Amino acid sequence: MNHSIKDSAVNRATVTFHTSPEVKARLGILSGLTRRSKSFLTNEAVERYLAEEEEFIRDVEVGIAEADRGELIDHDEVVKYVASLTTDKPLPFPNVK
Repeated sequence: MNHSIKDSAVNRATVTFHTSPEVKARLGILSGLTRRSKSFLTNEAVERYLAEEEEFIRDVEVGIAEADRGELIDHDEVVKYVASLTTDKPLPFPNVK
């Protein structure tokens, strides 16, 4: 993460959430091991989660747009391709039709 002057306390917001005692304890242990605050670690985790979910949503939207344009791969071809991956002679990736 690229932290800068804009990350100062003035530009921060507080979020409160409930978690299990086990997760809280793990966070405390990790905080001690990494010498980072629990707040820092929690913020890093949320930022990573949001980035992954946003990327997933973008990928789904791209896939839906491709399907809407008719850019599809036949299901039977995909099944054959996947099955071939565990053999000595895997098939080439199927072509979009």
